[in-house]
Amino acid sequence: MDALVARMREVLASLQAARDPARFFLGTYLRTTVAVGAAIDAGRFEDPAWVTDWDVDFAELYLDALAAHRRDPAAPARPWRLAFGARRDLAPEAHVLLGMNAHINFDLPQSLVRVIPPADFDDPAVRARRRRDHERIDGVLASRIAAEDAVLHRAGGRRSALDRLLAPANRTASHVFLRESRRKVWANAGRLDTARRCGPDAYARRVAELEAVSADRVADLLRPGPVLLRLAVRGFGVRLA
Repeated sequence: MDALVARMREVLASLQAARDPARFFLGTYLRTTVAVGAAIDAGRFEDPAWVTDWDVDFAELYLDALAAHRRDPAAPARPWRLAFGARRDLAPEAHVLLGMNAHINFDLPQSLVRVIPPADFDDPAVRARRRRDHERIDGVLASRIAAEDAVLHRAGGRRSALDRLLAPANRTASHVFLRESRRKVWANAGRLDTARRCGPDAYARRVAELEAVSADRVADLLRPGPVLLRLAVRGFGVRLA
């Protein structure tokens, strides 16, 4: 975790120097990663060693996608191409929302499969323990919502009088979206696990499907109009058939 946080801080410093809007998501992600580390140290997870390995693996998928984008904007998977390629003048919270959506929907199921071998999926006790720790992350994320909202506001987030009035409702909606997406992520991880048992080609096809539906959701968030309303109708997460 210490090495991950150090890497994130180094990358964030370079993004801030370049005034790259990717700094908004990475800044939020860095603070959340520190909070997850504190929760691990506080004993909030059943298997802290596994959560640590998973958290590092998950974050590295994002950092690798970001590094690929900075070398060649056409290199990352399509959800990340859309998120990284969003207009620079979007509000900070919009860049964070796009990054969260791409990372949770596309990267998280793949990371879970990378750190949960088939034998663990087949063991009911281990699988249930992994799922409970997976769901406990929501508590850490939820505890950061108000603080992150304040940070983004100071960074230039746009707040009308109506936005300020609706802030508590929006935070409640964020809790709902996180829970909804996490359930779908767990189901998608199970489908990826099934696919990998059929061989690398079957797994690659499933990842390609996940890339397509995840990119469609990011593209939907980029359309003009009331984003929260669209999320309420269609959800934050995506589901593999």
